[in-house]
Amino acid sequence: MKIGVIYPQTELKGQPEAVRRIGLATEELGFDHLLTYDHVLGAAHDREPKLTGPYTEKQPFHDPLMMFSYLAAITQRIELVTGILILPQRQTALVARQAADLDLLSGERFRLGIGIGWNYVEYQALGQDFRTRGKRVAEQIGLLRRLWSEPLVDFAGAFDRIDRAALNPRPHRLIPIWLSGFADVALRRAAALADGFIFADGAADAFEQATRMKQYLGESGRAWQGFGLHCNMLRAKSPAAVAETAARWRDIGGTHASMSTMGLGFTEVDQHLDYVKRVADAVRTAGFL
Repeated sequence: MKIGVIYPQTELKGQPEAVRRIGLATEELGFDHLLTYDHVLGAAHDREPKLTGPYTEKQPFHDPLMMFSYLAAITQRIELVTGILILPQRQTALVARQAADLDLLSGERFRLGIGIGWNYVEYQALGQDFRTRGKRVAEQIGLLRRLWSEPLVDFAGAFDRIDRAALNPRPHRLIPIWLSGFADVALRRAAALADGFIFADGAADAFEQATRMKQYLGESGRAWQGFGLHCNMLRAKSPAAVAETAARWRDIGGTHASMSTMGLGFTEVDQHLDYVKRVADAVRTAGFL
């Protein structure tokens, strides 16, 4: 099983130097991937309808694809994972182009984790319909794969129209698309359409969700072996807890897990890095890395 690091977006004040240091440390310490979250805009919550998500305008977020383009140039090995990119609020063809270039320039080290988000203010600002985001993301997945693989695409969907056009250059492979979410509809959508699923243990019960995911894969006529099961270990708050959670995740068939340094009271990048190093020692002792 592969273990990586969640970039602590919201606790580093948008410091460019932190991106460099944590990206390099993730690779140097032997972790397999760096995962980052996505929000284009933060929004004040004092409005109607209420916003109930975990972030406001006060938490900083780098654009994942821009951040990973930078890290692709200064790292050699680690996988770069969006966990997740809010796909339906973006133009499908533009994401296809950006993802293709990131995968080409990184040497096929990009994994596109996607979700539908909760912040309708972002959708409004980006000119997309928040109410149809679930239906749109299902259409976008198939369109992305066509744009990455076909020399000329003619597509007429409910949300996108491409009239005999193409990406050039295309990536050398179909970039892996993994979904995420908390509702049953997200699990079922992933079972039908995705290459894997990113669970958030702490925001939900990842272990219980994984059991349901295996059931839904079977109902979709797919074997769960070969389907990626990625656990963001938000509940684990110590190196020992990270190692223990990773072992339990591996034992149920998990393929990937990510540690988090957020929510531990750290205020400086050095504190985050020290914790990452202690977790690396713990998981290496447990037989990972």
